[in-house]
Amino acid sequence: MSILIDERTRVLVQGITGREGEFHTRQMLEYGTTVVAGVTPGRGGRDVAGVPVFNTVAEAVAQTRPNCSIIFVPAPFAPDAIREAISNALPIVVVITEQIPVHEMIPLYHFARLKGTRLIGPNCPGLISPGKAKVGIMPAHIHRPGSVAVVSRSGTLTYEVVAALTERGYGQSTCVGIGGDPIVGTSFVEVLELLEADPQTHAIALIGEIGGEAEEEAAAYVKFHVRKPVVAFVAGRTAPPGRRMGHAGAIISGTSGTAQEKIAALRAAGIQVADTPDQVADLIASARVPRDF
Repeated sequence: MSILIDERTRVLVQGITGREGEFHTRQMLEYGTTVVAGVTPGRGGRDVAGVPVFNTVAEAVAQTRPNCSIIFVPAPFAPDAIREAISNALPIVVVITEQIPVHEMIPLYHFARLKGTRLIGPNCPGLISPGKAKVGIMPAHIHRPGSVAVVSRSGTLTYEVVAALTERGYGQSTCVGIGGDPIVGTSFVEVLELLEADPQTHAIALIGEIGGEAEEEAAAYVKFHVRKPVVAFVAGRTAPPGRRMGHAGAIISGTSGTAQEKIAALRAAGIQVADTPDQVADLIASARVPRDF
């Protein structure tokens, strides 16, 4: 098994005719993901790599029956694209777009909850269940099917951790990039709940960073609800207070959101915390998780 996506996932690409949309559509197709449609207003009737393009999500849904959308629409137009996907009852909507204003995301977050849509992102790399489907921008060649799940706020750090896991003989069940913005559609806790219930997942790597309280909330949830081994890495130990570091959500306000606070909370919950991304694989091994290959 895996969580959220698998061989039955049928993907709709919003913004498919843009440079990033087309490039990553081709990458997803090459990986074996079933991409059934694309949407770009005014470009209906064309195709991208054999994928039919429609003017609206409603047309694409009616004719191709997707059950997942991925959004490559530029930030000024992305909120409308997200709203359109949710309004058409797509159960999973993955938002790659970054720099969407917080005040635009707050109502979309609540709209997705109201309609029962699982929103991943924004400002995220997407997700992959190796050997089954890729709905995102991650480099597929570093992933292998296996039993260690990865959930992360950072795309680049996800890739580093996955590469180290694969090198040590640990494949991945599902890797989820929840996004680095202050407001994201799916939290660490929600992904941890799914992974705890997934029989393919035997251990979990949690990759956090400074800013917000997501890691502290995850630590509290793990302490009382997760029985599988969990290891973590928190980026930004040397970041100066009050300065954004990379992601829009990675900013320390006063004494809140520091790496030290997060590491302390994770360790208090019994979670081993790595000093470097590649050390995550060492901690997985020290937890006596069987290798996958």
